[in-house]
Amino acid sequence: MSLLDNAMTACVMLDRTTTPDGSGGYIPSWQEGARFDAAITYDSSMQARVGEVQGVKSLYTVTTRKIMNLQARDIFKRIEDGKIFRVTSDGDDNYTPSSARLNMRQVTAEEYTLPR
Repeated sequence: MSLLDNAMTACVMLDRTTTPDGSGGYIPSWQEGARFDAAITYDSSMQARVGEVQGVKSLYTVTTRKIMNLQARDIFKRIEDGKIFRVTSDGDDNYTPSSARLNMRQVTAEEYTLPR
């Protein structure tokens, strides 16, 4: 087992669905979808803190195995504490090459509150 495997925790994708409300509108709801493992780290660097003050919200790096390709605006929940994240970059942009022994893909994310 690698250090990367040890850092991973269980997560689950959140999928938005809608149902009619009977008055011409709709009621959004969120359903749990695919489960996956990810290592989620908070970026507490000075650059990140300056960016946070200026409105940048991509303060987390999410590392998954290459098979899990998260895309911008995907929403997922960390199961152990229920914290919800929204992905702010594409998994197609940062992953290890097929020749590498390390099997990982990274995206940035922000904390997120589900709309009601």
